[in-house]
Amino acid sequence: MGNGNSTETKESRRSKMRQKLQTFSSRRRLRRPGSGSVSGLATQRSVSQEDFAGIALLTLIGAEMKFKDKWLACVSFGEQTFRTGISDSTDKPVWSSEKKLLLEKNGPSLARISVFETNRLSKNNIIGYCELDLLEFVVQEPDSTCKSFDLLDPTSSNVVGSMFISCSVEDPVETETCFAKRILSIVDYNEDGHLSFSEFSDLMNAFGNLVASKKKEELFKAADLNGDGVVTIDELAALLAVQQEKEPIINNCPVCGEALQLSDKLNAMIHMTLCFDEGTGNQMTGGFLTDRQASYGWMFKLSEWTHLSTYDVGLNTGSSASHIVVIDRKTKRLVEELIDSKIVMSMRAIYQSKIGLGLMDQGAKEILQNLSEKQGKKMNTAESAQNIPSFLEFFKDQINMAEVKYPLDHFKTFNEFFIRELKPGARPIACTDREDVAVSAADCRLMAFQSVDDSTRFWIKGRKFSIKGLLGKDVDSDAFLDGSLVIFRLAPQDYHRFHSPVSGVIEKFVDVPGSLYTVNPIAVNSKYCNVFTENKRTVVMISTAEFGKVAFVAIGATMVGSITFVRKEGDHIKKGDELGYFSFGGSTVICVFEKDSIKIDEDLLANSARSLETLVTVGMQLGVSFPKLENCSLES
Repeated sequence: MGNGNSTETKESRRSKMRQKLQTFSSRRRLRRPGSGSVSGLATQRSVSQEDFAGIALLTLIGAEMKFKDKWLACVSFGEQTFRTGISDSTDKPVWSSEKKLLLEKNGPSLARISVFETNRLSKNNIIGYCELDLLEFVVQEPDSTCKSFDLLDPTSSNVVGSMFISCSVEDPVETETCFAKRILSIVDYNEDGHLSFSEFSDLMNAFGNLVASKKKEELFKAADLNGDGVVTIDELAALLAVQQEKEPIINNCPVCGEALQLSDKLNAMIHMTLCFDEGTGNQMTGGFLTDRQASYGWMFKLSEWTHLSTYDVGLNTGSSASHIVVIDRKTKRLVEELIDSKIVMSMRAIYQSKIGLGLMDQGAKEILQNLSEKQGKKMNTAESAQNIPSFLEFFKDQINMAEVKYPLDHFKTFNEFFIRELKPGARPIACTDREDVAVSAADCRLMAFQSVDDSTRFWIKGRKFSIKGLLGKDVDSDAFLDGSLVIFRLAPQDYHRFHSPVSGVIEKFVDVPGSLYTVNPIAVNSKYCNVFTENKRTVVMISTAEFGKVAFVAIGATMVGSITFVRKEGDHIKKGDELGYFSFGGSTVICVFEKDSIKIDEDLLANSARSLETLVTVGMQLGVSFPKLENCSLES
């Protein structure tokens, strides 16, 4: 059909073209029910010419493992995760699976590749991972050569296999040429690599550009050098790519139909390249938030279809999902917080309903108090040390034992392990020579708000939350009423020692009695519960030269045996100095700053405005005092 077919009508040709485009489009839009706002995350935002670093073609070629199984690999990059197909049962899986990724100079560059064994019905098991800085890789290996990377055990960091990867960055004109070839192949109805003018005309009309429609004959003749009325796809693709650089001719993306900004040639090219990349070649499957979600087996997929399991992030939705997703500040990658599904269901039953909280008011608070005290005592017994290995196994890719100060056999009880110290230098403190820079107080999931009003709009849903209620009646809260609020939520797997975010003098400690509700987002986001103002807590008032007074509030939670401080009133502390620790359980610290005393880092505010917690570690930059802003270079 390269030179046309007289028996085929123009309408039938257009119908075939629409069918092919619809195939690509449906593959791109395909999302499993319950996958939440994945498509919203994947929406391409505008990229400036200065920030554009290229489009990387990442290929997972294969791996060498230490035992035979059926394997799959996942790539997590920024807020997207992709997966390969499942290999045959082998110790040398081959995937040759590829994905194009947008590289930005100030965006994510670190890709995490995880390898899972797939011998389980509902939950596949991560065996090893490696991390690859794509920007560094393409600079060092510009010719897309295959390179081997060690796969590390998530718990021990021992080498468990090798991963073979290639990566290259396409030249923009080359990218447009490849894109044009794929577009043109849609109307090459007999797939012989040649196009007639009528076939080319159909495609030009589909681009939605009236000027291009008028110039199509001119463009076609320029490519038809021998005048036989037939041109090769390669010839026409090269011509289209050059024309698109000079004067864009594509108004609408032929795959998804989205209108393109003709004045923004860069983003039009990026959009079409990534959009059309779906469904071509041996592509990885997308539409996932985390590697864990991508790796689940068919039993989990069934639960998604029945809406029992949901992944979601975004404004006022993340906390209602059955899986908590947070964003890692260092890697700019979404990660899943591990929590037992039965616990999730019970917390939602209690904290997200009037009936559940009604039962809490009728005596369950005392039960929680007693249970927490008993559990705390139990975790101080020698027998409790037997729980450490299973705890490490459950959180195998979220606890790095290489950072821990003492070996595992040093801990004689579970609580000794829970309040473990880290090696010197494991948590660098940002800008140690500058007192005007505040830092993270804990390894945690952080929410930051420039004002208390923002915190109640985006995160804290308890109807009675207030700064006065948080600090208690024995603290003068007037200076903090319109201040900034930072919430540091510690999960069980975290390093549970908390540190001072600022330098100053400890004025006083104020104990505020209360309950022991969970500090999980399910409870924090409940309109029926006021976790932060009803839980047992201690307020530490710190007087500083740069930020005025700072209220540091350590909040107890379900299963937290005690809050222990290692400083006393009158002590001078430097930012990053240890203040104390939480014994067994999850827990939270809230820092309240006086109004207009701190400018919180923009990335933390932006994530919090989406109801998305940011995974941070002790010592990362939190913000800068307002008087010093003109001299500050914000570093995280």
